[in-house]
Amino acid sequence: MLANDLSASLLAVCVADVSARRELDLYLVPAACGFPSPADDFIECKLDLNDYLIRHPAATFYVRASGDSMRQAGIHSGDLLIVDRAVEPTPGRVVIAVVDGDFTVKRLKRIDGNLCLAPDNDAYPPVPLGDGEGVSIWGVVTAVVHQP
Repeated sequence: MLANDLSASLLAVCVADVSARRELDLYLVPAACGFPSPADDFIECKLDLNDYLIRHPAATFYVRASGDSMRQAGIHSGDLLIVDRAVEPTPGRVVIAVVDGDFTVKRLKRIDGNLCLAPDNDAYPPVPLGDGEGVSIWGVVTAVVHQP
């Protein structure tokens, strides 16, 4: 079955609703990943994640990733992907595609002069796009929300 070959299939597709605003504090001082720094009471500004992560609200949707074919790109099973249909899918970009009716998330890549959907996991082979039959690029992944 093609879904097994493509692995990082998608669990759900949801439309991005940016009508509700929720601004949270963004602190000026970054959190140290090494030794803790002294606490500072500086707030740089209010941050709405819709403003930060979504450039084209009418063309943006969310999907959950499933599988491990994109783990070297930092995309893990269960991650929330923010996908923008207004961004041009160019080689090097991570895209959401439909291949023979199955959703997948892969990197659009040119290998030996031919476009393909390439996993970011060496355990999986790239999928050549050929003449484009049965393949549709739905959008470009612009952000990944990962919960540890």
